[in-house]
Amino acid sequence: MSYTGIHCFLDLLEAFGVTTIFGNPGTTELPLNDALLDDSRFQYHLGLHEIPVVAMADGYTQASGQVSCINLHTCCGLGNAMGMLYNAYQEGTPLLVTAGQQDRRLRLSEPVLEGDMVNVARPWTKWSYEVNRTADLPAVIKRAVQTALTPPTGPVFLSLPLDIQMAPADPPDLDFWRQTVPEIGVAQRLDEAVQVLMNSKKPVILSGSRVTESGATQELETFAESLGAPVYYESATSHGRLPISSNHPLAAGPLPLWTPDIASTLSQHDVVMAVGLNLFRLYLHFEPEFPISSEVPIIQLDHHPGELGKNASPTTILWGNIKTSLKAMTGKIQQNSDRITLDKIENRNKKLANELLVGRQQRQEEIRTRSQRQSLLNAENLMTSIVDTAPEGMAVIEEAVTTTQNILEIFGTLTQPEGYFGHRGWALGWGAGFACGVQMAWPNRPVLALLGDGSAIYGIQALWSAVKYQLPVTFLICNNRQYRILKDGAKLLDLPGSRENQYLGMDLSSPNPDFIQLGQGFGLPTIRTETREALKSVLQTRWSDRRGPMLIEAILSDTPPT
Repeated sequence: MSYTGIHCFLDLLEAFGVTTIFGNPGTTELPLNDALLDDSRFQYHLGLHEIPVVAMADGYTQASGQVSCINLHTCCGLGNAMGMLYNAYQEGTPLLVTAGQQDRRLRLSEPVLEGDMVNVARPWTKWSYEVNRTADLPAVIKRAVQTALTPPTGPVFLSLPLDIQMAPADPPDLDFWRQTVPEIGVAQRLDEAVQVLMNSKKPVILSGSRVTESGATQELETFAESLGAPVYYESATSHGRLPISSNHPLAAGPLPLWTPDIASTLSQHDVVMAVGLNLFRLYLHFEPEFPISSEVPIIQLDHHPGELGKNASPTTILWGNIKTSLKAMTGKIQQNSDRITLDKIENRNKKLANELLVGRQQRQEEIRTRSQRQSLLNAENLMTSIVDTAPEGMAVIEEAVTTTQNILEIFGTLTQPEGYFGHRGWALGWGAGFACGVQMAWPNRPVLALLGDGSAIYGIQALWSAVKYQLPVTFLICNNRQYRILKDGAKLLDLPGSRENQYLGMDLSSPNPDFIQLGQGFGLPTIRTETREALKSVLQTRWSDRRGPMLIEAILSDTPPT
């Protein structure tokens, strides 16, 4: 067998730690699929559409921490994948996205499927390039993987012409082309930041996904305890990963969605410490445009230089490794605190923890009271059914925001922050495929995909991959037969039709999508539930027997909670 460009490509992937490939092939990708036939170094996972293909790779990479490769079918496949690529870009997922390109000997004549993929992919990748010589493959793959893994992490794109894949190539010198991902050290100006925080009477911490993705959850919790500060995390429009356990005494829950409410929430605090979040990434415009008073000092710590000072004017900017910088700040606080200060911080911790606990218990009781009034399923009693049955270590993928309403966080169900995955890009269809990727990375962990009916339809082909690879994902589709988030948005914008409850193009009825038949068509066992007790019973049985995937359709009543 002759050694070609595609063999060189695969040798380099292995050398750089990439062992998992997700794809949906076409003619320009056939050399890769043929080379993988007898190559046991790689696992190839097939998806029936590019939405689940990219979403699966996204989920696998976020859960495993390993770069995965995606192989798409030239221009049409990349076009289908762009929504999920946007999600990965907003999440900072280090993906190596590739696509076959037409044979360069045909390019001048504008052949079938040819196009400028490099510029199409460029806005939503860290680097986008087309390989033009087999001799360049080692440098290209090294740069691509390093760029994807260097903070701020993110996807990269490579166009692989068919003739490059099939051309004779020389085996690469893997010792020379070794991977060297740079590390970011401890931030500077920590002493200045610590002094501001220690002089504060009511500090607050705002935290985001990059805390968890830096492996810094424990460091954040210890830092908050050393300071005596509540920890808020990003609102549901962009939170992605939880930065702190939802049952930690200082976990204050998500920030509100809209700036007036954020301003009210933060008004009592005299210093804001922002760690690993986009400050702020908003959804609809309200006044005030920026919700933190200009008189309140802001300390911003992040490894993402593009987010530092982007939408705010921090008093102190700390660019550095989140994990080591938080640990260093905690040490400085402890070193600089006398017994009186330590006692004051301890008392502040106790008072704050009690206030937050009372607030959570009050909200829990309100939710319980409302959810018990109705036996038919609504958003709240669906979520409390999950709370009551959740197994230890359950991973949750959420793409049903109008149903979930942060109830899992309010009840402290999400005790392992790395196991929660929420939307950041908001291109729909992400959740089902993403859950498959998470289950591939964590084969022994219970995985729950919480999907809205509208979003599920976008990525429904992921069910086929779940069955093919026998992934024991539990797909819970919350079916309210509408694009509820759009109706809520219309009311927030006070559009004339919304005042009369009149909406165009926002109802999924006449016909209603039948998820039972859809699931069965892909080979899944399915069940439909319409009452609170029925759902609890189904979930309890499911968590005790997770052999293969399962789809649960939960029909939500139109009766709102009161």
